[in-house]
Amino acid sequence: MIALNGVRFAAVGILNNAPNLGDLDLWMTAGRGIVHSKMAAGEGPNRGLQLLINLSSENKMIEPRYQDVVREELKRAEKDGIEVRVLTGESTGVESPVFARTPTMFLDVIMKPGAEWYQSIPESWNSFMYVLEGEGVFGYLKSSTDTAQHLLVLGPGDGLSVWNSSTEPLRFVLIAGQPLHEPVVQNGPFVMNPEAEIQKAFGD
Repeated sequence: MIALNGVRFAAVGILNNAPNLGDLDLWMTAGRGIVHSKMAAGEGPNRGLQLLINLSSENKMIEPRYQDVVREELKRAEKDGIEVRVLTGESTGVESPVFARTPTMFLDVIMKPGAEWYQSIPESWNSFMYVLEGEGVFGYLKSSTDTAQHLLVLGPGDGLSVWNSSTEPLRFVLIAGQPLHEPVVQNGPFVMNPEAEIQKAFGD
Protein backbone atom coordinates (compact mmCIF):
# COMPACT_ATOMS: atom_id res chain seq x y z
CA MET A 1 0.00 0.00 0.00
CA ILE A 2 1.25 3.49 -0.78
CA ALA A 3 0.10 7.12 -0.27
CA LEU A 4 -2.88 6.35 1.99
CA ASN A 5 -4.00 6.19 5.61
CA GLY A 6 -5.51 2.84 6.58
CA VAL A 7 -7.86 2.44 9.56
CA ARG A 8 -8.58 -1.06 10.89
CA PHE A 9 -11.69 -1.32 13.09
CA ALA A 10 -12.83 -4.57 14.73
CA ALA A 11 -16.53 -4.35 15.57
CA VAL A 12 -16.62 -7.95 16.83
CA GLY A 13 -13.64 -10.21 17.54
CA ILE A 14 -9.97 -9.51 16.88
CA LEU A 15 -8.20 -8.56 13.66
CA ASN A 16 -4.44 -8.89 13.41
CA ASN A 17 -2.37 -6.61 11.21
CA ALA A 18 1.13 -7.82 10.40
CA PRO A 19 3.19 -4.94 8.94
CA ASN A 20 6.87 -4.80 8.19
CA LEU A 21 7.24 -2.39 11.11
CA GLY A 22 6.31 -4.81 13.86
CA ASP A 23 3.34 -4.43 16.19
CA LEU A 24 -0.39 -4.75 15.77
CA ASP A 25 -2.13 -1.49 15.04
CA LEU A 26 -5.29 0.52 14.66
CA TRP A 27 -4.12 3.34 12.39
CA MET A 28 -1.57 3.05 9.60
CA THR A 29 -0.07 5.78 7.43
CA ALA A 30 1.38 4.05 4.38
CA GLY A 31 3.17 7.12 3.03
CA ARG A 32 5.84 6.11 0.51
CA GLY A 33 5.05 2.42 0.99
CA ILE A 34 4.49 -0.36 3.51
CA VAL A 35 3.98 -4.12 3.32
CA HIS A 36 1.24 -5.45 5.59
CA SER A 37 -1.43 -8.11 5.94
CA LYS A 38 -4.80 -8.31 7.67
CA MET A 39 -6.43 -11.45 9.04
CA ALA A 40 -8.81 -12.65 11.72
CA ALA A 41 -7.27 -13.77 15.01
CA GLY A 42 -8.69 -15.89 17.78
CA GLU A 43 -11.81 -18.04 17.77
CA GLY A 44 -15.42 -17.03 17.29
CA PRO A 45 -16.95 -14.53 14.88
CA ASN A 46 -14.97 -11.61 13.50
CA ARG A 47 -16.53 -8.56 11.90
CA GLY A 48 -14.62 -5.45 11.00
CA LEU A 49 -14.39 -2.40 8.77
CA GLN A 50 -11.46 -0.97 6.87
CA LEU A 51 -11.36 2.67 5.88
CA LEU A 52 -8.82 4.04 3.41
CA ILE A 53 -8.19 7.79 3.67
CA ASN A 54 -6.34 9.70 0.97
CA LEU A 55 -3.23 11.70 1.83
CA SER A 56 -2.65 15.16 0.38
CA SER A 57 -0.09 15.43 -2.43
CA GLU A 58 2.48 16.97 -0.07
CA ASN A 59 2.19 13.97 2.30
CA LYS A 60 2.10 11.13 -0.25
CA MET A 61 5.75 10.15 0.22
CA ILE A 62 6.23 10.64 3.95
CA GLU A 63 7.74 7.91 6.13
CA PRO A 64 5.32 5.05 6.96
CA ARG A 65 3.92 5.13 10.46
CA TYR A 66 1.88 2.89 12.75
CA GLN A 67 -0.07 4.13 15.75
CA ASP A 68 -0.72 1.31 18.22
CA VAL A 69 -3.90 1.86 20.21
CA VAL A 70 -5.43 -1.24 21.77
CA ARG A 71 -9.20 -1.38 22.22
CA GLU A 72 -9.05 -0.81 25.98
CA GLU A 73 -7.08 2.42 25.49
CA LEU A 74 -9.53 4.07 23.12
CA LYS A 75 -11.14 7.18 24.53
CA ARG A 76 -14.84 6.80 25.39
CA ALA A 77 -17.63 9.25 26.06
CA GLU A 78 -20.67 7.97 28.01
CA LYS A 79 -23.79 9.99 28.73
CA ASP A 80 -27.60 9.53 28.82
CA GLY A 81 -27.64 5.99 27.45
CA ILE A 82 -25.02 6.65 24.77
CA GLU A 83 -21.49 5.30 24.50
CA VAL A 84 -19.09 6.73 21.92
CA ARG A 85 -15.68 5.22 21.17
CA VAL A 86 -13.59 7.99 19.65
CA LEU A 87 -11.20 6.37 17.16
CA THR A 88 -10.25 9.74 15.64
CA GLY A 89 -11.56 13.24 16.17
CA GLU A 90 -13.66 14.47 19.09
CA SER A 91 -17.07 13.79 20.61
CA THR A 92 -18.79 15.00 23.77
CA GLY A 93 -15.61 16.65 25.01
CA VAL A 94 -13.50 13.51 24.50
CA GLU A 95 -10.63 13.64 22.01
CA SER A 96 -8.83 10.68 20.44
CA PRO A 97 -5.05 10.33 20.94
CA VAL A 98 -4.69 9.15 17.33
CA PHE A 99 -3.13 11.71 14.98
CA ALA A 100 -4.87 11.88 11.60
CA ARG A 101 -2.67 13.58 9.00
CA THR A 102 -5.81 14.11 6.88
CA PRO A 103 -8.33 15.60 9.36
CA THR A 104 -10.80 12.80 10.07
CA MET A 105 -13.58 11.83 12.49
CA PHE A 106 -14.30 8.14 13.14
CA LEU A 107 -16.83 7.40 15.91
CA ASP A 108 -18.25 4.06 17.06
CA VAL A 109 -21.63 4.82 18.67
CA ILE A 110 -23.91 2.59 20.77
CA MET A 111 -27.31 4.00 21.80
CA LYS A 112 -29.71 2.39 24.25
CA PRO A 113 -33.46 2.29 23.45
CA GLY A 114 -35.01 5.75 23.73
CA ALA A 115 -31.68 7.59 23.54
CA GLU A 116 -31.11 10.71 21.42
CA TRP A 117 -27.73 11.99 20.21
CA TYR A 118 -26.27 14.92 18.30
CA GLN A 119 -22.76 15.19 16.89
CA SER A 120 -21.37 18.34 15.32
CA ILE A 121 -19.45 17.96 12.05
CA PRO A 122 -17.40 20.69 10.33
CA GLU A 123 -19.68 22.08 7.63
CA SER A 124 -17.09 21.78 4.86
CA TRP A 125 -16.39 18.07 5.52
CA ASN A 126 -17.78 15.02 3.71
CA SER A 127 -19.48 12.49 5.98
CA PHE A 128 -21.35 9.19 6.06
CA MET A 129 -22.55 6.63 8.59
CA TYR A 130 -23.01 2.87 8.54
CA VAL A 131 -25.44 0.92 10.74
CA LEU A 132 -23.83 -2.11 12.39
CA GLU A 133 -26.67 -3.32 14.61
CA GLY A 134 -30.28 -2.38 15.37
CA GLU A 135 -32.27 0.41 13.77
CA GLY A 136 -32.55 4.15 14.15
CA VAL A 137 -33.72 7.45 12.73
CA PHE A 138 -30.98 9.67 11.31
CA GLY A 139 -31.06 13.34 10.40
CA TYR A 140 -34.70 14.27 11.03
CA LEU A 141 -37.15 12.78 13.51
CA LYS A 142 -39.72 12.19 10.77
CA SER A 143 -37.22 10.37 8.53
CA SER A 144 -37.73 6.68 7.81
CA THR A 145 -35.94 4.11 9.96
CA ASP A 146 -32.61 2.71 8.76
CA THR A 147 -31.47 -0.77 9.78
CA ALA A 148 -28.25 -2.79 9.96
CA GLN A 149 -26.00 -2.91 6.89
CA HIS A 150 -27.33 0.37 5.53
CA LEU A 151 -24.96 3.21 4.64
CA LEU A 152 -26.13 6.83 4.57
CA VAL A 153 -24.18 9.60 2.86
CA LEU A 154 -24.89 12.82 4.71
CA GLY A 155 -25.79 16.02 2.90
CA PRO A 156 -24.69 19.59 3.66
CA GLY A 157 -24.95 20.68 7.29
CA ASP A 158 -23.02 21.10 10.51
CA GLY A 159 -24.03 17.95 12.38
CA LEU A 160 -26.04 14.74 12.71
CA SER A 161 -29.03 13.98 14.96
CA VAL A 162 -29.91 10.36 15.78
CA TRP A 163 -32.84 8.77 17.62
CA ASN A 164 -33.17 5.18 18.80
CA SER A 165 -36.91 4.71 19.06
CA SER A 166 -36.68 0.91 18.99
CA THR A 167 -36.57 -1.58 21.89
CA GLU A 168 -33.03 -2.80 21.07
CA PRO A 169 -29.60 -1.12 21.17
CA LEU A 170 -28.45 0.75 18.05
CA ARG A 171 -24.84 0.67 16.93
CA PHE A 172 -23.32 2.58 14.01
CA VAL A 173 -20.14 4.32 12.91
CA LEU A 174 -20.02 7.97 11.93
CA ILE A 175 -17.13 8.90 9.64
CA ALA A 176 -16.25 12.36 8.32
CA GLY A 177 -13.23 13.97 6.75
CA GLN A 178 -11.87 17.15 5.26
CA PRO A 179 -11.94 17.13 1.43
CA LEU A 180 -8.55 17.54 -0.24
CA HIS A 181 -9.85 18.95 -3.55
CA GLU A 182 -7.04 17.27 -5.49
CA PRO A 183 -7.06 14.96 -8.53
CA VAL A 184 -6.92 11.25 -7.72
CA VAL A 185 -5.40 8.46 -9.85
CA GLN A 186 -5.63 4.88 -8.53
CA ASN A 187 -4.06 1.70 -9.84
CA GLY A 188 -3.70 -1.42 -7.70
CA PRO A 189 -2.46 -0.47 -4.21
CA PHE A 190 -1.28 2.98 -5.36
CA VAL A 191 -3.26 6.21 -5.05
CA MET A 192 -1.46 9.26 -6.40
CA ASN A 193 -2.30 12.57 -8.13
CA PRO A 194 -0.98 12.56 -11.73
CA GLU A 195 -0.73 9.36 -13.79
CA ALA A 196 3.06 9.83 -14.04
CA GLU A 197 3.39 9.23 -10.28
CA ILE A 198 1.51 5.93 -10.61
CA GLN A 199 3.92 4.76 -13.30
CA LYS A 200 6.89 5.79 -11.14
CA ALA A 201 5.45 3.88 -8.16
CA PHE A 202 5.20 0.69 -10.26
CA GLY A 203 8.75 1.26 -11.49
CA ASP A 204 10.07 1.65 -7.96
